[in-house]
Amino acid sequence: MFSKLNVIDDRKTVSVEIDGHDVLCREGDTVAAVVMLHAARPYRHSILSGSERAPFCMMGICFECLIEIDDVPNQQGCLRRVEPGMRIRRQVGIAITSSERKPQL
Repeated sequence: MFSKLNVIDDRKTVSVEIDGHDVLCREGDTVAAVVMLHAARPYRHSILSGSERAPFCMMGICFECLIEIDDVPNQQGCLRRVEPGMRIRRQVGIAITSSERKPQL
């Protein structure tokens, strides 16, 4: 479904971790592109229906690319470039951060 063009690419190779697995990719690749190329499908699941979802627009409009990067949830993977040692985890739906949780009464 998603594949990389067979072109000469002289960018540096960097290593990132996706769901606990080391992956080699190219400097300048987006997190979303690397996850779609190297991780098992689906990219994520909808929090409402549980349906499989994947990045759609790849330019930050649709929010289908939400992913956890270096322990921070709800990052737009299509807008973030990979960095050496980056830890990436696919997430189910929209994660709620501790600052968004309401105290229980």
